[in-house]
Amino acid sequence: MLAFAKDITQKDPNHPEEGQNAKLKEYMDYQRKINHDKLIYHSLDHAKGYLQKTINDMRGDENKLKGYLEQAFPVTHRYADSDTVMLMLRKLLNAHNATNNWYRLNRFYSGLVYDAMSRFVQIYNRLVREAPEKSEEYGITDKLEIDFDDWVRLYFHDLDFLIGQPLSYVHFTFRKRNLAIENSIQKGIDSGKSREEAIKEAAKQFNIEEDAVSILSNKAVDQKHLELFYTSAENPIYEFLYDTASEEGFMDGECLIDHSYFLSHQLKGLSKEDAESVVSEIERLSKH
Repeated sequence: MLAFAKDITQKDPNHPEEGQNAKLKEYMDYQRKINHDKLIYHSLDHAKGYLQKTINDMRGDENKLKGYLEQAFPVTHRYADSDTVMLMLRKLLNAHNATNNWYRLNRFYSGLVYDAMSRFVQIYNRLVREAPEKSEEYGITDKLEIDFDDWVRLYFHDLDFLIGQPLSYVHFTFRKRNLAIENSIQKGIDSGKSREEAIKEAAKQFNIEEDAVSILSNKAVDQKHLELFYTSAENPIYEFLYDTASEEGFMDGECLIDHSYFLSHQLKGLSKEDAESVVSEIERLSKH
């Protein structure tokens, strides 16, 4: 099974304040209606199926195939060709179907999952609107559209694989980090440093992992990063999210997962400007 920032196998997430907050309860009800396991599977399977068909149909026409990759995989095409993308999709599907282990995604793989899910969610949501009975065949929701921006906020660790790239969604909390990194790199370049030096400095300042640095440096994925590392599904890799003694919670006694759901219910559907206002208010309160 693929390991995201939260456990995708959890069926009934809840929040202790649902009973006192109608908007929060509505949000958690929405979360409980999503089968995340199937959402990820169908996203990857759809991407693999259409890529295979395109490779077969455009065999010999590298320009058309390259154009398809750029359109269907706007993140991944920067570091992988069609054969490598296909290999990575097969590895992801095999790992996702292996329920005895948790497979950790590096940022090369995270970028591919992002591409696959972004494209599939658009198709799925259109089905929900135009052919709701057909959408039910996937077993993802009961005729309910998926908010991709919200899903990414909850289940991705970061969007460091998108540093320096335009964002098609609000992705507010990740956008702030990426913009700060981009500004730092540009400042370094303006001061006379090479782009490589500026990236290296930013990596130290913002704790950017080596795989994200490679993507930012326009390097192709190498054999080392094609490996998916795993641990036994019996290991409690999400236990820390429920630790009420964590110093990262917003309120005393608040665990990370409750904080994450609460923040996400406040940001869901907001514009960049409105999200900025909400987060600024939260930061102001956290200082008192």
